[in-house]
Amino acid sequence: MANTNNTSESQDSQQSSQESQDSQKTQKSDNSRSTRSSQKTQSKQEPRRPRPMEILREARAQLAELTGMTAESVSSFEQTEDGWALEVEVLELERVPDTMSLMASYQVELDPDGQLTGYKRVRRYERGRADTRGGR
Repeated sequence: MANTNNTSESQDSQQSSQESQDSQKTQKSDNSRSTRSSQKTQSKQEPRRPRPMEILREARAQLAELTGMTAESVSSFEQTEDGWALEVEVLELERVPDTMSLMASYQVELDPDGQLTGYKRVRRYERGRADTRGGR
């Protein structure tokens, strides 16, 4: 009889252990669903805005891809009502000596997400020349 009692206690213990494990799995699964659901809700509510440095890097890369010219620097950068506006200095024609290379300034417009929406060359100059636009 003692064996019968031990076997039934052992089975009860195993059953209780199994129920506990099932309960833990259910809790983990519920927590996982809750986390995914809140992440989806957050992403639907407010998408992450790109940081200014991400905007600059992406604008330079997009302009270089479109024009085939290397963007050397960004001389102005501002957020506008429609997105972003930049002025990017580009090496248009490399010459020797380097001070005789032709540079250009491009006005670049981006949407709020940092995607290029338009660009135009606003001036062209030799690298070694002072800017005459200031009137001095």
